[in-house]
Amino acid sequence: MTTVAEHYENHLASVYVWMVGGFDAATSRGESEINAVCPNPSNGLTAVDLGAGFGMHSIPLARRGYSVVAIDSSSKLLEVLQDHIASLSIQTVEDDLLNFQKHLNAKVQLILCMGDTLTHLSEHQSVEQLFSLVAESLSIGGMFVITFRDYASPLVGDSHFIPVRSDNDRILTCFLEYSPDYVTVHDVLHERNGSIWQLRVSSYRKLRLSPEWVSTTLQANGFTVRIEPGLAGMVRVVADKRR
Repeated sequence: MTTVAEHYENHLASVYVWMVGGFDAATSRGESEINAVCPNPSNGLTAVDLGAGFGMHSIPLARRGYSVVAIDSSSKLLEVLQDHIASLSIQTVEDDLLNFQKHLNAKVQLILCMGDTLTHLSEHQSVEQLFSLVAESLSIGGMFVITFRDYASPLVGDSHFIPVRSDNDRILTCFLEYSPDYVTVHDVLHERNGSIWQLRVSSYRKLRLSPEWVSTTLQANGFTVRIEPGLAGMVRVVADKRR
């Protein structure tokens, strides 16, 4: 089994934009999420996008007026973002999420951890550490927005197999395998090479996090929390740093 960073760099990053429906469609969905949680222009405030990838949320944030620090462990996905920055105020950083503070020189007003990035951390203690670092890094009244998949209740039977996307030249399916604290994601990719179909398989672990645990842990770090439905079946958590 590979690490999350190895899985993305060697297996998923090269097809990730395709997997999510293409760059324009994905950033449009990202913009709808930003509109839902950050409806007002930023007036030059700073935002940190943890697990920014190719910029699904960083680009809409920058268009809204934020100066964005976009952090991800995948150089390939950050290269895609770099190709689309143009004149937008986005700084790309290749690093681990837990190192984000060293790339800031002041408190910020908004931190995002979107997609299913939170579950990529190695253990619950790492999530607690991230929440503590976020609380330290936000100004009073700042906002922390998270989305993640609720793996607390395991899927059963054939629902373990999830068709992700397919076209004439690619088929991506994932299989979920549950253990007490983790779900192992097996990404099975078939790609056509001329008349030959080639198979690539890679696996990595995600944390099983419940919305209740996430909410309680955030509250312990000084946040007021609301939980609401996110896109594509995800849970969205909006946490405000108490004044």
